[in-house]
Amino acid sequence: MRKEIVVNAGLREMRAAVLEEQRLVELYIEREESERIAGNIYKGRVANVLPGMQAAFVDIGLERNAFLYVDDALDYRNVARDLDEPLEKIKLRNIKDLLKPGQQIVVQVTKEAMGTKGARVVTHASLPGRYLVLMPTVDYVGISRRITNEEERNRLKNISRRIRQKDMGLIVRTVAEGRDEAELAADYQFLVDVWKSIQEKAKRVSAPALLYKDHDLMYRLVRDLCTADVDRFIIDSEPAYKLALDLLGTLAPALKNRVYLYRSGPPIFDAYQIEEQIVQALQRKVWLPSGGYLIIDRTEALTSIDVNTGRYVGSTNLADTVLRTNLEAAAEIARQIRLRDIGGIIILDFIDMDTKEDEQKVLDRLFEEIRPDKSKVNVVGFTGLGLVEMTRKKVRQELGELLHTDCPYCVGTGRVRSEVTIANQIQRDLKRILDADPQIAAVMVEAHPSVAGYLIGPNGTLLKRWEEAVGKVIYVRGQEHFHLEQVNFVTAASESELAAKALPVKEGQVLELDVEDAHNGNPRDGISRLEGFVVDIEGAGQKIGQRLKVEITKVFRTYAKGRMVQNPPPTTATTANTANANNTKKAVRSRRSTRRSQTAQASLSSAPAK
Repeated sequence: MRKEIVVNAGLREMRAAVLEEQRLVELYIEREESERIAGNIYKGRVANVLPGMQAAFVDIGLERNAFLYVDDALDYRNVARDLDEPLEKIKLRNIKDLLKPGQQIVVQVTKEAMGTKGARVVTHASLPGRYLVLMPTVDYVGISRRITNEEERNRLKNISRRIRQKDMGLIVRTVAEGRDEAELAADYQFLVDVWKSIQEKAKRVSAPALLYKDHDLMYRLVRDLCTADVDRFIIDSEPAYKLALDLLGTLAPALKNRVYLYRSGPPIFDAYQIEEQIVQALQRKVWLPSGGYLIIDRTEALTSIDVNTGRYVGSTNLADTVLRTNLEAAAEIARQIRLRDIGGIIILDFIDMDTKEDEQKVLDRLFEEIRPDKSKVNVVGFTGLGLVEMTRKKVRQELGELLHTDCPYCVGTGRVRSEVTIANQIQRDLKRILDADPQIAAVMVEAHPSVAGYLIGPNGTLLKRWEEAVGKVIYVRGQEHFHLEQVNFVTAASESELAAKALPVKEGQVLELDVEDAHNGNPRDGISRLEGFVVDIEGAGQKIGQRLKVEITKVFRTYAKGRMVQNPPPTTATTANTANANNTKKAVRSRRSTRRSQTAQASLSSAPAK
C-alpha cells in the first residue's frame, strides 16, 4: 500500500496529511495561537480534593485546573512498598488519604482540555523516543501489539530487560522491529537523560511550572510517523524541509532519501487533492462508492454513525445489496474515525442483516480496517438492538471541533427557527409593545425579507388582518442584511413619521431591478423585490431573469407599481467601441486560461524536486 506524508507549512499554521493510496486517512494541524499541551509535564499544586468523585483538581498554570482521577494519581505498588501495607488495602484507600490541598506533585497531560473540561493528567509520566517509550515510575516491559512475530517479540523483550534500570518501565514501539541492541540502548539513554533533567528542574521550581514540553509537529512527524512503510515525505517549505532532514539524520538516516521539497506548482494540498477531502471530512453525510452513504452525528455523550443504501439498489437480491453496502460502510467508517479523530463512545447502525454469518463478515472487515489506527480501539460487537458498540481513546480535539466553531445563531444545534415561527413571535412581541405604550399610533417592523413576506401575505391580506387585530398602522420592511431571526421595531406617535422611513421607493424614482417572477394574478406583469418590498413591473412578465430600468409610478404600503423605461439605442461609434472592448476581454481571458492550463499541466506532470 502506497503511503505518503504531505506537509503544508504556512505562516501561522502547519498541516500534515497522511495519505494511503492517495486517500486522506489522518490530518494533523498545529497553530501558533492554539498551543498543544498533551504530553507536557508540569509541577502542579493540588487545588482541591473531591472524595465523592475519587478525584482531585490540580493547578498546572493553565486557564482551567487539570483533572486527576484516583487510579491515575499514584503508583499503588510504590505506595504499598513505602507504607509497608498490602496492595489490596492501598487500593481501597480514599483519594483524600493520598492527596491534600496545597500538595505539590509532578503530572503529565494525557488529554487536551476540551470544551468546558480541563486537561486530564496522570502521575505516571511517559517519554516517547524513536524506538522506545520510557515509563520512569513503573516497573514494566511491553512490546507493541503490531509486532506479531513471537520470536522478534521475545528478542526485543530480552534486550529491554538488559538495558533498562531497575524500577523503570519500557514499551518497545513498532518501529523498533529488527533494530539491534545498540540502537535501542542509545534511545533509552537519551530518554533517561531527559527524565533526569525533568527531576532536577522539579526540585528547583515551585508549582505551577512547566517541566517538559513535548516537541512540535515536525519533530513528532519524523519521530512517530516517518517509518519504513512511508514511500514519500513531501514538504512545501524549504526551512521545514531542511529541519526534517536534520531530524532524520539523527533519528533515521536511512529514510532521508524519501524526503522531497515541493518547489512549484499549485498549492501542495490542491495538487494532492487534499483540500477537497478535508471539506468532505467536515460534512455530515459521507457517500460510499456504491451509492450508499453514512450519516455521522456528534453528541455530548457519543457519536452515532448510520448506514443507508441510498442510491444503491444492487443486482441480485436484498441480502446481497445490504451486505455489500455494510462492507463498504465498515471500511469507510474506520477511515472516517481516524480522519476525524473521533473519540469516546461510538455507535454504528448498520443496515439490518438476516444472518449471523453476514454480521460476522462486517465485523471482520471493521477489525481489519481499524488495525492501522494508532489510538486504542475496542469493538464490543453487535448488541441485542442490532447496533455495533465501540470505543476509541480520545487524546485531542476532533477535526470538526478544531476547524469549526459553534454558529452564533443556532449555538451548535444546526437549526434556526422557521419563518412562520418568527412571524408569529413578532406578532406576540408587537402586542406586548403596544399594550405597554398606548400612545403608539404606527409601527415599522424590520425583518429578513422572507419573514417580511410572510407577515404581509398574498396581496397584503395578512398585514390587513394584523392591523385590524391591533388597531394600529403597521409597516413591514424587509432588510437583506438581517439574519433570519433578527427583528427590529420602530414606533411613532403618528403615521407620517414612519412613512418616509418605511417605504424604500418613491414615485418618479428610476431604478435598475431584476425581474424575479411573473405576477400570480396577472402573468403579463413581472415581479421584482427591493429589500423584500414588492415592485409590480407592468408588461415584464416575459422578461424573468433580466435587469430592467424601471420608473416607479405608484407606491402603496405593501408594494409599488412601475413601468419599464426604454434605454436609448447605442450609436454606431458606441457599438464599435463595445465590440472592440468585448474582443479585447475575450483575448485576455483566452491568454489567462492558456497560462493556467500550462501551469497546471507542468506542475502535475513532474514529481516534487528532491
